[in-house]
Amino acid sequence: MNPNTVTIGEVRMSYVHVFQPYANMAGQEPKYSLVALLPKTNVAMKAAIDAAVDAARQIGVETKWNGSAPAVLATTIHDGDAVKQNGEAYGEECRGHWVINCNANPDHPPKVVGPDRQPLLDESEMYSGVYGYVNVNFYPYFFSGKKGIGCGLNMLMKTRDGQPLGGSAPSVDEAFGGISIPQPQRINPITGLPE
Repeated sequence: MNPNTVTIGEVRMSYVHVFQPYANMAGQEPKYSLVALLPKTNVAMKAAIDAAVDAARQIGVETKWNGSAPAVLATTIHDGDAVKQNGEAYGEECRGHWVINCNANPDHPPKVVGPDRQPLLDESEMYSGVYGYVNVNFYPYFFSGKKGIGCGLNMLMKTRDGQPLGGSAPSVDEAFGGISIPQPQRINPITGLPE
């Protein structure tokens, strides 16, 4: 693998949009995306991520930023115990985690596999709250006057189910279990009488 590419895990996945591109706001280009929640206790994995980001920074210096990196370099990695740029706190599921925003362009869908490393075709298997590994590449950008490091989503492997995050729909039994429907009487088509 390239030095700016790393497999991160095991992470909990949130805001999972890996089968259909999704736009957060009207007018944005839809992209495949997910948020990887890496426990802060996984110090070795965070060091591997930092090394990949540093490799991407070097690529930026050599190819995008005219020989020098900006003093403050924006990344897609955030502290889940801090607050967002808009001042809001991260969700409870982010506490004690590094929050890593990953995405892929619509013409490069991520490969999605199960624990057997075979394609995962059932879209209901991938939801916000599952656990797994994500393979990403960090890359430099210079867009609309902003310089930073983005995180490209290459592929992911689901390893296990987890408690769904956010407002998940109830099961059919939870929604309709207490409803009894009277069975209609069957009419004999020859006699016209109830059977």
